[in-house]
Amino acid sequence: MHRPSDEILKKYADLLVNFALNHWKWVNPWEVVGVEISESAKDFIIPLQDSILKTGCFPIINFSPEDWVLRNFYENANEDQLKFYPKKYMKAFMSEIDHLIMIKSKKDLFELKWIDSAKIMSRNKAAKFYYNARKKKEEAGNFSRVIAAYATPSVADESSMRLEEYWDEIIRICYLEEKNPAQKWKELMNQMWEICEKLNNMNIEKVKVEWEWVDLEVQIWSNRKWISWRWANIPSFEIFTSPDWRGTNWKIKITQPFYRNWDVIEWMELEFKNWIVVKSSATKNEALFKNMLDVKNGDKIWEFSLTDKRFSKVTKFMANSLFDENFWWEYGNSHIAIGMSFFQECYKWDYTWFKRKNREELGFNDSAVHSDLVHSLPRTVTATLQDGSKKVIYKNGEFCI
Repeated sequence: MHRPSDEILKKYADLLVNFALNHWKWVNPWEVVGVEISESAKDFIIPLQDSILKTGCFPIINFSPEDWVLRNFYENANEDQLKFYPKKYMKAFMSEIDHLIMIKSKKDLFELKWIDSAKIMSRNKAAKFYYNARKKKEEAGNFSRVIAAYATPSVADESSMRLEEYWDEIIRICYLEEKNPAQKWKELMNQMWEICEKLNNMNIEKVKVEWEWVDLEVQIWSNRKWISWRWANIPSFEIFTSPDWRGTNWKIKITQPFYRNWDVIEWMELEFKNWIVVKSSATKNEALFKNMLDVKNGDKIWEFSLTDKRFSKVTKFMANSLFDENFWWEYGNSHIAIGMSFFQECYKWDYTWFKRKNREELGFNDSAVHSDLVHSLPRTVTATLQDGSKKVIYKNGEFCI
């Protein structure tokens, strides 16, 4: 089975540890770095551990076995066992670490294909306390994290690529062929933040997305910030905000396949009325799609994102949302996400005041799910500004501001 060279894996690990963690700053000696990694990415453990040790930090490796272990659990666990999530253990882990690296890899992309999706959703809801604890620590400025992918034959097959080809895409997309990948990322991020600054100075109240299969209106509000890469994903080429969920209407068809619960949902359609999803359909796995929407607040928007084709290097379908939400091809992409909102990252005003307010009062959604749904056909995005004027901000796959 193909494996990237030691040099590439070292560059990849160094990019995650020395660049993405701690927001472009070096991690500090004596800090603790957690790593969540599964068996299919085991060749990446030593490079990651070496990079962490060289910083003077302390690594904690959470290694998950595969080979049907997870499927066996879902097939044999009773309801109480499904809902049990080790709170003391997971809270202690979150309390101990200062940074977290999460490596996405699956030996079998469809391991749980025949498992009742309601069981998986139940398990996800039981784990929400862990996400909340992580988010609370992150919002307090005491924690950083990054998600990255490790390619497997299963995901390569789903993308109609050989494993070596898939790895070539990761290497190209993440600038791992460069002598100094971090420097290339810094240069790109500075360009993207210039666009964010222009968007934030426009005081956008709402956006209208129009073209074939999409006619969507999203309330932004002038108190929201548009942001770019937050160090949390490698790669990331999107520019996005967390809109006011109470101002979303009309409809959108999702053109990219969406992978959830070890299965795939295709050609999804959503219709919003008075801010929530009132109609939904999918040509494949519609029941799973509706299950996802039925989770509390899973039927409300939490992110609106645009990817400019001048920045993105993702030119092929990768069967992994980490890449596919940045896909540009000919027309760039826009995507919405439903479920959990970003909080302090996308809020313009004093965050100490924000924490005292009920997030729902400000239109930030809270949920146990967060799902990125991508539309990659042509579209025009028109902004309505605070003074009532309108301006096209995105067309032909590019920002035009």
